[in-house]
Amino acid sequence: MIKLRFVQSLLFFTAICVFLPKIAARGGHSDYIQPGDGNASFHGTARHLFAQEEKRPSVELTRGYMTNADLEKAMKDFTKRCSKISRLYSIGKSVNGFPLWVIEISDKPGEIEAEPAFKYIGNVHGDEPVGRELLLRLANWICDNYEKDPLAKLIVENVHLHILPSLNPDGFSVRRRNNANNVDLNRDFPDQFFPINEDLSLRQPETTAIMNWLRDIRFTASATLHGGALVANFPWDGTEDKRKYYYGCPDDQTFRFLASLYSKSHRNMSFSIEFEDGITNGASWYPIYGGMQDWNYIHGGCFELTLEISDNKWPRASELPTIWEYNRKSMLNLVASLVKTGVHGRIFSLDQGKPLPGLVVVKGINYTVKAHQAYADYHRLLEPGKIYEVTASSPGYKPKTTTVWLGENAVTADFILIPDASYGGKLLRSNCDCSYGQPLLLTRFFTETNNGITFALVVVVAFLFFLLQKRVRSNLWKQRQSSRRSTTV
Repeated sequence: MIKLRFVQSLLFFTAICVFLPKIAARGGHSDYIQPGDGNASFHGTARHLFAQEEKRPSVELTRGYMTNADLEKAMKDFTKRCSKISRLYSIGKSVNGFPLWVIEISDKPGEIEAEPAFKYIGNVHGDEPVGRELLLRLANWICDNYEKDPLAKLIVENVHLHILPSLNPDGFSVRRRNNANNVDLNRDFPDQFFPINEDLSLRQPETTAIMNWLRDIRFTASATLHGGALVANFPWDGTEDKRKYYYGCPDDQTFRFLASLYSKSHRNMSFSIEFEDGITNGASWYPIYGGMQDWNYIHGGCFELTLEISDNKWPRASELPTIWEYNRKSMLNLVASLVKTGVHGRIFSLDQGKPLPGLVVVKGINYTVKAHQAYADYHRLLEPGKIYEVTASSPGYKPKTTTVWLGENAVTADFILIPDASYGGKLLRSNCDCSYGQPLLLTRFFTETNNGITFALVVVVAFLFFLLQKRVRSNLWKQRQSSRRSTTV
């Protein structure tokens, strides 16, 4: 049985075809630019800490750090203590079978919401353990303060924060940079410039776990915590010719903003003598290939920074409280940036008022952000203080563009897309058994009937259309109420 909504739409469409001239479809496209040409020059010394294996820390130096068993217990205890805002899950296992545990922090952990997701990853290199310690401190600080601290409350109520303290527990257990197979996990991801580890059977289980994780959860942004320097590193990490120079990605300005946000929130990172403002483009510092950072941006739709948070790769445990205090504000502000800045919204279909997963592009930036499947929400990080032309599109619908002035605060821009009857150069067919080789019977009826009957039918069609629009607005209102964001466009 044909639904009333379809009949209403069909009657209105037929009336328009008979009485009104054709209206040209409004649409648009974005002009794109290619990644930076590498002509810019930024100073920085060689990333020697990543280039060679260093002497392993002594057993004495490791005292005061959590063992893998200690870390696992601490994470389980945390989710028991903070069960209202957290859950514990594993994304896989290391070479030696140790679970890669993750804490999710949210007011609705484990649920799908129209909110951005952020992930922190520590201990990518086994001999850089500061990150695993700080990430657990971060989780506990949020749990202890989310009911009284505005920033912690903002994160819990508006972001899904995922914390993986140790990606390389096997390397940590033997105080070695690489994993149990002696592979550097930050060189094990598929690379855009050179074929690295294309054989799936040779890819490390820790690497595979990260890649599968991003297929399960659409993260908006991310950061990995390293040790041995004090700087916020951003893409690209490599160059096409393997030479060392500044090589920016399409979202270079946004990445510089995010890196600067971390650096300037830090106690002393922005005062670096080696790195201007405490930030660096990876390729200008020391080109690497097969890194996690670039892979996240290209294949995961995730804006990732590589954060060097301690000059000493393995400082004494007594220094950890100070390092935490130096990084605490930076770590919180970076997560909160997903809510405080950028353009956010949802995409709806006009015909049904339901969420419509689609694509969002910004004119002048050669990068596409995908709306989430469930709520069709998108979260587009952008450098504040500029005007952007944002376009939403979806197959079978006309693209829609809006101009956004992005100040210091985030902007919400919802899109309502109109079905495109000529999508793909052909009339979109419904599920009904219609003959498109003959004129529609309703069209013939309108053209062959006297004016009085025609006028009466037009009035009826107009009334039905009014009811349909009222239903659409009602659906849109319900959808927006399910979102935590207000609608501005």
